[in-house]
Amino acid sequence: MHREKIMKRCISCGAALSEKPLLAIRNMPAGAQDIPDRAHLKSERGITVKLCVCKGCGLVQLANKEVPYYRDVIRAGGYSTTMRDLRKSQYEEWIKLCDLKGKKILEAGCGQGEFLRILAEYPVQAYGIEHKKDLVKKAREAGLSVECDYPEKEDAVFKYAPFDGFTSFNFLEHQPDPCRYLRAIANNLTPDGVGLITVPDLKYILKENSFYEIIPDHLSYFTAETLSSLLDRCGFDVLKKETVNRDTVSVIVKRKPVPDVSGLLSRKETIEKEALDLLGQKKKAGKKMAIWGASHQGFTLCAVAGLKDSVTCIIDSAPFKQNKFAPASHIPILSPEKASEKNPDGILIVAPGYTDEIAGEIRKKFSPSVGIYVLKTDHITKYKRRVPHS
Repeated sequence: MHREKIMKRCISCGAALSEKPLLAIRNMPAGAQDIPDRAHLKSERGITVKLCVCKGCGLVQLANKEVPYYRDVIRAGGYSTTMRDLRKSQYEEWIKLCDLKGKKILEAGCGQGEFLRILAEYPVQAYGIEHKKDLVKKAREAGLSVECDYPEKEDAVFKYAPFDGFTSFNFLEHQPDPCRYLRAIANNLTPDGVGLITVPDLKYILKENSFYEIIPDHLSYFTAETLSSLLDRCGFDVLKKETVNRDTVSVIVKRKPVPDVSGLLSRKETIEKEALDLLGQKKKAGKKMAIWGASHQGFTLCAVAGLKDSVTCIIDSAPFKQNKFAPASHIPILSPEKASEKNPDGILIVAPGYTDEIAGEIRKKFSPSVGIYVLKTDHITKYKRRVPHS
């Protein structure tokens, strides 16, 4: 007897599913591929399929457990003229758009190589992975480069990786963890790797009221929007999306670029050096320096630049910050009145947006001889009051 397990969280984003199903169909086949023989008729039973919607990302999905063979590709229409023509037109556009000539392309879940054989007709290096061993054997016998593997772990490394591109045809909707599936593939791509993905279109199912398309094998019922949302969370930008063959969403994707933080590192080194040079010179000359600004900017500068021994205190007008200590650097935080008693010779303002206001306070509450310095966006400089345009 089939054991029914009802899921309560979204398989895409982890948010809660709707408490009340959108649709519940009783006595559904427990799987489209597990066909019972006479010996199993007495134990074989139908199940109740419950269709829910995620309260977070909006993905429509089954609340049922995945079928046991979800890793295996079982493809009936791979040799049809219609499907062959569709794949050829998709490959031609994709290879041209993403400049994939001569590049390595992986089909995830390639079955016995029905579509991989078509891809191999183009000027690319075609590879495939398939979980079902007998299908891998058939693909290899046909002369295709196919490995027995499956995108199960995010840190998995496939043979011949990294790949410049990947394809996944009507396979993502079977996955109980589509994020892990996509991230495992992404881990085996070059930094600018691209992909071609197709899934059945929920909008078509709803338009045609095709209730028979709601099957236990398909856990996710994507629209172009919910598929794009999933891909965004999994590190892909959608370059193009369209409907093909009337009932299928097709998207071309590219790995999101890793943010370039070299500018941050360069700026950090520059500001650190300027702060250390300024405060070091003042200390060497017997001058006392303070910093104004017990904010995240001031705390960060004091800590990462190691300014604890170069300043007497951090000044701040907010009472709740006073008489405490800066995180990490442990420099005391004082009120302007208390700080003035220490007679600093110079004050470095680290409070973007409040520079003129703070400089005015320094002129009122500290000696006229106090030097005022300010942290700008990209450097430290002597303070000069901005003259408003008339």
